[in-house]
Amino acid sequence: MDEDMRSGEAAAARLARGASLDEVLDASDPAAWTALDAGVRRWAWYRIEALPDKAWVEGLDGVTGSAGLIGTVRGVFRSPAWRPEPAPCIESGLAMALCHPDGRTREAALHRVADRPALLPLVVVRAADWAAAVRDRARELLRASLDVRTGVALAPLILRVGRRDRGAFGVELLGGMLRRAPHGAIASLLVHPDRGVRRFAYRLAVEESLLPPDRLARTASWDDDVVVQSLCAEAALAAVRESGDVDGVLEPLLAARNPRVRSAGVTALRWAGRPGRAREFLADRSALVRACARYVVRQHGKDPLPWYRQRCAEPTDPALPPGAVIGLAECGERGDAGLLRPLLGHPMSAVRARAVAGLHTLDVTHAEELRPLLDDPAPAVVREATAALLPCAALLPEAWLRERLAAERPRHVRTAAHRLAEARGWGAEQRRTASVQQRE
Repeated sequence: MDEDMRSGEAAAARLARGASLDEVLDASDPAAWTALDAGVRRWAWYRIEALPDKAWVEGLDGVTGSAGLIGTVRGVFRSPAWRPEPAPCIESGLAMALCHPDGRTREAALHRVADRPALLPLVVVRAADWAAAVRDRARELLRASLDVRTGVALAPLILRVGRRDRGAFGVELLGGMLRRAPHGAIASLLVHPDRGVRRFAYRLAVEESLLPPDRLARTASWDDDVVVQSLCAEAALAAVRESGDVDGVLEPLLAARNPRVRSAGVTALRWAGRPGRAREFLADRSALVRACARYVVRQHGKDPLPWYRQRCAEPTDPALPPGAVIGLAECGERGDAGLLRPLLGHPMSAVRARAVAGLHTLDVTHAEELRPLLDDPAPAVVREATAALLPCAALLPEAWLRERLAAERPRHVRTAAHRLAEARGWGAEQRRTASVQQRE
């Protein structure tokens, strides 16, 4: 049983003992409401008599005051093992009735909640109910009750329920309400901590053109959600393609942390008439961005390969970007291995790692030249060397490989040696034996 289910059962048990809703769950947490809905039914699997039924709900019409409520509650909850002191409040009883396994009880409870805003989250849940009568009544209530304030407050729950088979109604109702509301209504949702809410809000803002292109570009550059990043980047570029005003849009995209956003900005340099800027990204740390930069450069009649060859021509250049090394392999020829091999001894570990990866990409690796790199102090270099050596692991000297399984070797070296030993066909026991022999 998952944590939500356990918390839902616990909340149901506390409601049945007389606790109020605000005591048993966090009303702002959408998961708490869906967990309560499932938890009540699970908790009552062997305690159905402990739940308020349709007769209790209908009996609320004549209830006046707390004494009448206590009498009604005790008259319906007849389980000898359940004698709450004090009796539950009406809202607690109705909350359990709204989650009751019997659809007739759920429907009856919906006729008693119109003036109880604390129970509106459960109306949202019931609007996706599997029973048509319950679902229709809940949707009628939701349509009448949802205003801007409650819609913004219930947005996380509406969107959570919206993922269910019959949950689209609430999402469409929320979207329609926000489209008609003042633009400020959506502003709080754009910075909402719930990722799903923010995605929904930005989609709506893009569809309705509520945000200027520069705001979209800035959001794409710093937001930590990849969906929001891509959505805003694409929308910003689409807007400026129509207007032709790229100032304030390209720079945030080109400086973005996410490679997909940067690549969108680099690709946009083509139709923006600024191909010269694309050369700055030929050595980007992302393969996607490098590929887009090469595309832009080629579309304007230039070949990026000479640029890569020139950057990699000096094997001890401390300013050599690692992206230029692997970029040479990505668009170069096998003959360019002559520029990559001297970089295996470069002082920067990132350059050494990209040089190994480049030789592997060009399929010009030799076991003898890569074997020394298995002892490199940089784990990234060792990982790349291991990946290049795996196809020829059977050709590696057995004694040399055993030495690198020894316990005194660095962890990343031992890990690489185990991968190579496994590629040779050594079983786990054989690898352990080799390690012990080296210690001895």
